[in-house]
Amino acid sequence: MTYQHILAAMQGDVLVLTLNRPERLNAAPPALFDELRTALADLGGARAVLIAGAGRAFCSGADVGGGALGSDDPGETTYAALTEHYNPTIAAIATLGVPVVSAVRGPAAGIGCSLALAADFCVAGESAYFLQAFVNIGLVPDGGASWMLPRLIGRARAAEMMMLGERVSAARALDWGMIHKVVADDALDAEALALATRLAAGPTVALGLMRRALGAALDTDYASAMLAEADAQRTARGSADSMEGGMAFLQKRRPNFTGR
Repeated sequence: MTYQHILAAMQGDVLVLTLNRPERLNAAPPALFDELRTALADLGGARAVLIAGAGRAFCSGADVGGGALGSDDPGETTYAALTEHYNPTIAAIATLGVPVVSAVRGPAAGIGCSLALAADFCVAGESAYFLQAFVNIGLVPDGGASWMLPRLIGRARAAEMMMLGERVSAARALDWGMIHKVVADDALDAEALALATRLAAGPTVALGLMRRALGAALDTDYASAMLAEADAQRTARGSADSMEGGMAFLQKRRPNFTGR
């Protein structure tokens, strides 16, 4: 399928989705998030997803400057853009059945920050920074940021990001536990793809169940989490990859997972 705002390509078993508006630092109109959601709805056999940005930025936020959200009633227009376009895409990533990696260089700001951190693993180049600048223009964080950030880095640091509106460098984000890894900019693409490829070679059913369990455990009690694990384990135990993993263990060899 041909898209206007993104590029979609398979690299092995990895679906690589690239935000492709480098002239605007990949500022994202609602249609861009719609295209991401469309691509995620049909993985085409992909066993992992990699989300990246073309050029020197990951995503500089929603495309407000480009007029995408302008109207006589900006509050209602913004509400509609979030509830009908941006939020459903972030939710689609959260419920995806395969692992997701984001590769960030330059800014991941506003909704771009939410998109980057929605991945299971965020790999950042040394030039990357994460920014919740809404306070500087009298707005509030969106795209799930107010839910995500305190869970990743704690309330105090989330308040720092949201209420002071200052950049968080890749190094600081790593120190805070907000992201997975920092690498040199010129190594970013290869490192992120290698990680996504490693995940794509894993037991896809089990990895998808892990994603679901991690998300649910943030809002449930201990006993419910253990019960959910037992249910997930029952499903995983019936997969072909589980049988292959058991046989490989007994035969003292590396498993060959097929994603089934």
